[in-house]
Amino acid sequence: MIDEIQKLLDQYLAWLKDKTTLRQVKDWIEITTPYLDRHNDYLQIYARRENNGFLLTDDGYVIGDLRRSGCELESKKRKDLLALTLNGFGVKLDGDNLVAQASSDNFALRKHNLVQSMLAVNDLFYLAVPMVASLFLEDVTAWLELVEIRYTPKVKFTGKSGYDHLFDFVIPASKKQPERILQAINRPSRNTAQAVAFSWIDTKKVRPANSRAYAFLNDSEHTLTGSVLEALENSV
Repeated sequence: MIDEIQKLLDQYLAWLKDKTTLRQVKDWIEITTPYLDRHNDYLQIYARRENNGFLLTDDGYVIGDLRRSGCELESKKRKDLLALTLNGFGVKLDGDNLVAQASSDNFALRKHNLVQSMLAVNDLFYLAVPMVASLFLEDVTAWLELVEIRYTPKVKFTGKSGYDHLFDFVIPASKKQPERILQAINRPSRNTAQAVAFSWIDTKKVRPANSRAYAFLNDSEHTLTGSVLEALENSV
């Protein structure tokens, strides 16, 4: 089982490396990643030298795209949720730009965290305002509280690879039940499913052997495909 999981992890890292491309744009290096946004375009970030390290940014893409889609982030609750999500990845908000500072030693980790924060923010807040009354994450939170399940929100673990992974909820172990890690996926797609799958595969190696992971999928506006369910069933 360990060898099988290690093979899957190695395949993921090889895919990530092979599908990442670079391009010079004036003083910046444009990094095109294999992760897709909701338009099925590859996510891009930008890097340049700054002082003794590097500045990484999405150039305002995620927040700007949400605003253009009619999803405003002006309410206190949404601002707090945005800040909580970004803090979990060590990413800051500069205007509408998601930014991260990196050194030569932690560049790969900071780049990974920035891309994951872009996916997380987009997944949190992309909703059609006339049709969706609340954020899916809020719905899951409300359900956990309704059935009186104790949990810790927004917990970050460092996986075997050294990458950080932020999970929406952790239910601590009890005398009868093991630790359970929960992730809410607002817009289930092959891309988001693979990201969650990698996060858990990488994380489970450093958690108790009986820890379990579960994904909550929002299927109210999106039809779940076989590739989404397969990616999750094979990992969580």
